[in-house]
Amino acid sequence: MRAGVLAVAGALLAAIAAVAAFSALKPGAPAAAASRALRPTAAAPGGRLFLNRAQLDQAIASGTLDRPVKSLLAVKAPLHFGDYAWDDRGVPAGPTWVRVDLRSQLISVFRAGHEIGTAVIVYGGDNKQTPAGKLHILGKARNHRSSLYDAQMPYTLRLTADGVSIHASSVRWGAATHGCIGIPPAFAERLFNAASIGDEVVVVGTGQRPA
Repeated sequence: MRAGVLAVAGALLAAIAAVAAFSALKPGAPAAAASRALRPTAAAPGGRLFLNRAQLDQAIASGTLDRPVKSLLAVKAPLHFGDYAWDDRGVPAGPTWVRVDLRSQLISVFRAGHEIGTAVIVYGGDNKQTPAGKLHILGKARNHRSSLYDAQMPYTLRLTADGVSIHASSVRWGAATHGCIGIPPAFAERLFNAASIGDEVVVVGTGQRPA
């Protein structure tokens, strides 16, 4: 099992003293969610944190963010397994992209440069690692059932030709997948409705690079 020790990830997070705190996990441990993922935040009007240019530049330089964003959700309490935050009120239409951090075990959904959702995830075990890198949503299936594993995978967003997907799952301590990214069912439904075929999904942290 991975040890759940909370640690702040990235220079940006230390600089603004509260955008996210991530689990520090023992290297080489089998894939399993840490005891919790915490995103302590300062109060912000409308439940959002707006980054200034210096903070944004620092976040991109440190790898905490992959591209410029306009705001992050101000999640005021720890996210435990099965928890999520979603708030797209006032966020305009625009490009949607997803960032999955395997090391922190968090997924973030962005639209028009604003984070609209975040949740704790489960992901692939050592026998079938989740691929890392820049992927795209290749297909959507609201009521998919895996013929290979004989398992329901609602709200599937397929990422690779061999079936690695984001889908609804039982997100709990000690769980792992066969390479997929498992997210809470209610969050999965929201993401499914918000995402389109072709949207970008960036997977960072550990994981196996696609061949």
